[in-house]
Amino acid sequence: MAKYFDVHPQTPQARTIGTVADSLRSGALIAYPTDSCFALGCRLDNHDGLERIRSIRRLDDRHHFTLVCENFAQLGQFVHIDNDVFRAIKAATPGSYTFILPATKEVPRRLQHPKKKTVGVRIPDHTVARAPLPELGEPLVSSTLLLPGEEEPMTQGWEIKERLDHVLDAVVDSGDCGTEPTTVVDFSSGEAEIVRRGAGDPARFE
Repeated sequence: MAKYFDVHPQTPQARTIGTVADSLRSGALIAYPTDSCFALGCRLDNHDGLERIRSIRRLDDRHHFTLVCENFAQLGQFVHIDNDVFRAIKAATPGSYTFILPATKEVPRRLQHPKKKTVGVRIPDHTVARAPLPELGEPLVSSTLLLPGEEEPMTQGWEIKERLDHVLDAVVDSGDCGTEPTTVVDFSSGEAEIVRRGAGDPARFE
């Protein structure tokens, strides 16, 4: 049965965020809000959590997982990024974008694309999404909470708890959340390629 955390959207309660971070350290899989829509998240070394995300979303091994990072210092530990790409990404973050880049050795192989050795990274423009990250000390492995066969993600924390109570450990809710996933930009070749048009304005990468 999933725990339910009701968090203030601008000033999340420190004690609650601490409990969420403790849960993640203990192997929890959580649903949490972002600046695009709700997402599923767990720690980097949480094998079980990763498999549960794959199962919930019915993902194959070619799916790009996303590392949700606190800031650029953290992002730079997990992806290779040259100066031109850095400037382009810096200008668009924090925001509703996911960037696909070559992974560093800090990224577990199971999180990388099996052939391209790439991974998705993002810095969300959402206080609650970033709140546990300083305490956790690492990014969250994340994937949009879009269920198989459904056109749009769920937007209400209570609905997520009701429908996924048996497969999640916690739901973090801070009120209304968007319905559109991030815009995905692939920079793995050094040039911007828009893979998915979503909540972030793709015009700056065209």
